[in-house]
Amino acid sequence: MPLVFCLVAFILTFFVTRTIVRYIRSHADSDKPRKWWQPRNISAGGGLHIHHVVIGVILVLVSGVSMVTLAVNGGVPEFTVAATIFGVGAALVLDEFALILHLQDVYWAEDGRTSVDAVFAAIAVAGLLILGFNPLSFFEIGIWRQDHSFAARASVVALAVVTLALAVIVLLKGKVWTGLIGMFITPLLLVGAFRLSRPHAPWARWRYTDKPHKMHRALVRERVLRRPVVQAKLWLQHVVAGEPRFPDDAEVNEQLDREIHAAPAPPTDPVAAAQKANA
Repeated sequence: MPLVFCLVAFILTFFVTRTIVRYIRSHADSDKPRKWWQPRNISAGGGLHIHHVVIGVILVLVSGVSMVTLAVNGGVPEFTVAATIFGVGAALVLDEFALILHLQDVYWAEDGRTSVDAVFAAIAVAGLLILGFNPLSFFEIGIWRQDHSFAARASVVALAVVTLALAVIVLLKGKVWTGLIGMFITPLLLVGAFRLSRPHAPWARWRYTDKPHKMHRALVRERVLRRPVVQAKLWLQHVVAGEPRFPDDAEVNEQLDREIHAAPAPPTDPVAAAQKANA
């Protein structure tokens, strides 16, 4: 119940915040006096603009301290209230995640789309948790709870190490969403670990720069598979940003050109390079 309320509060706060910010932006050049109920920017003395991420940080801190305090004797109603406050604060923070990442106000710029990506990731994780998927859920299998022998515990720990290693490989291959969801659905990690790396990922940089055929395959595969994803992503970002339109081919191709590129070769050791040249 607390997690459900947290997710609902998060989603509602995000969309309400985006609506209010779009309203303020659309009326920024208006000279008409604002009525008391009309949204406006929050300012302090001296014209200091207070971003809503500040309010979000305060709410996250208050709810976090509350949940820590309730950890021993707190009940479901109290945790639900604290979780709801946390959801509101987290939405306000992640809505301006790009500002925190770039340390400048890029809310309406291209870099501002990072905030939307962060919100989508948070909703996906919370949704998986609500559906009953738990990260590293192999620690809940019967053998861990029922058999306390060294062999049984060692086998579960070994499985955990292998799973985490697969997750690291998947992330090094640039498959963030596969690695994220794979922590809840382990077979996805196997698929991501054995499939071709994305061309710009660290794995491709280390393993594909001296294998042009494999790098070419990775680039072609990435462009084919990413095109519908980029189209859907741009459309959704336009909707969230207040510009509901389907992206045209030029915009999609521009985004693909920006996202898809071959990883640069890792720096070579001058001494090893000289020895190889002499040989």
